[in-house]
Amino acid sequence: MTSTIQNLREIAHHCRCGEPLPATLSTWLGQSLSRFLSHERPTTDEAFGLQRARGGVPWWKEEAMRRRDAALRDLAETLCPTLSVAAQARRIRDLALRYAATAWLRERDAETPPPASRGTFRERLWVAFKSGAPMPIGERQLRHVLGH
Repeated sequence: MTSTIQNLREIAHHCRCGEPLPATLSTWLGQSLSRFLSHERPTTDEAFGLQRARGGVPWWKEEAMRRRDAALRDLAETLCPTLSVAAQARRIRDLALRYAATAWLRERDAETPPPASRGTFRERLWVAFKSGAPMPIGERQLRHVLGH
């Protein structure tokens, strides 16, 4: 599924820049659209290979969760690398709750992390919150994220 998303992002980039599509992307896009238009696949998600397992999360939500989880693991590694996973989860949960109630309210519409937060734990929190995945998350879920 990640190759499908990469293909779509590359196609979008070429279209935005007014550039012709490489032959491989053009062929892939044509075949995918044909599957949808011929009713071979009933949805564009299926035609492009984006279908999910029964009960699974949509691709865009999975991608957001991966970005959030990576930011949280990075936060744990830089902020409190010597603590146990449980202690890291408690610490990050406290910081995330405080951030959600204060700075995030001012920073959520920004396209990039605020300059004052660059290189700090708040930059990593901003990335986690901006990922599009649910934030803040509970301590138990944080332990699971940090443990992997």
